[in-house]
Amino acid sequence: MVKYIKVIGMLVLAFAIAAMTACSGASESSNGSTDGNEGQKGNKQLTIGVAVGSLANPFFVSMAKGAEEAGKELGAEVLVESAEYDLAKQAAQIENFITKKVDIILLNAVDTKGIAAAVQQAKAADIPVVAVDTNAEGGVDATVTSDNYQAGKLAGEYVIEKLDGKGKIVIIDGPPVSAVSDRIQGFEDAIKDSKIKVIGKQNGEGNREKALTVMESILQANSSGSIDAVFAINDPEAIGVEIAQEQANRKDEFFIVGVDGAPEATEAMAKEGSTIAATSAQSPSNMIKKAVEIGMKVKNGEEVEELIKVPVEIVTQDTLDSYQGW
Repeated sequence: MVKYIKVIGMLVLAFAIAAMTACSGASESSNGSTDGNEGQKGNKQLTIGVAVGSLANPFFVSMAKGAEEAGKELGAEVLVESAEYDLAKQAAQIENFITKKVDIILLNAVDTKGIAAAVQQAKAADIPVVAVDTNAEGGVDATVTSDNYQAGKLAGEYVIEKLDGKGKIVIIDGPPVSAVSDRIQGFEDAIKDSKIKVIGKQNGEGNREKALTVMESILQANSSGSIDAVFAINDPEAIGVEIAQEQANRKDEFFIVGVDGAPEATEAMAKEGSTIAATSAQSPSNMIKKAVEIGMKVKNGEEVEELIKVPVEIVTQDTLDSYQGW
């Protein structure tokens, strides 16, 4: 009996030792797995910081979506910030990107010159900076933009054709960035040898509400029948101008040309009686995807072109059905 009890005791002891060994092995396996996870975390996930003018503008919404699509393909985290056309706010956003140690910054500057100090800070932190849609001073590695001069020129040529080379027009300007100044330059170069006269030029700040207010003032200062066309530097402004025109009961007086090819503009153009006659269309999604590609090349030490221009096209009410859109 005693011998039997001893045998049972030995079996229990052996089982206990085996269990302890198994637990120890499981613990070591678990630790090994944890070490593996820590190793993956050690390989920091690629992070892309995207700073845009304002997400109230559908153009930048499309741009943000394009960045997220490009980031997904790379397995990258994409951080999108909207500055609401506020230079101080955008500078702070870039500083935040630097603090977070992002791998690439894609910058749609709200002020080409004013953002230079923030760009320099990013460069000092060894973060590649690619300007998108508009130039930025401070030493960016490259600039990817629509051919904004072409956008303005195509708009100007359309106005000349529609007015038979003569008439009185208004220009609704925008933020102090190269994309806007290039559009204005292209437009003015296109009409300079015509008999078209610019009778008003004011800053619509790139948004619908401000453009509406500005156009109301212009309409009050110019009697009915004195304006033949309006060139707006983007589609949100063009829509604001059309609203002001409608509210003033002057829809039969002049037509409007914008820039972007935005969904809200093309939808407006498709409506019967719309006075938005044309828009120089660009592709914000393709533009930002190209910027991601360029940023990755810079990060990997490859040489890139300083300026990459993406062509635009003029879209009119007559060609709207064939336009692919954003």
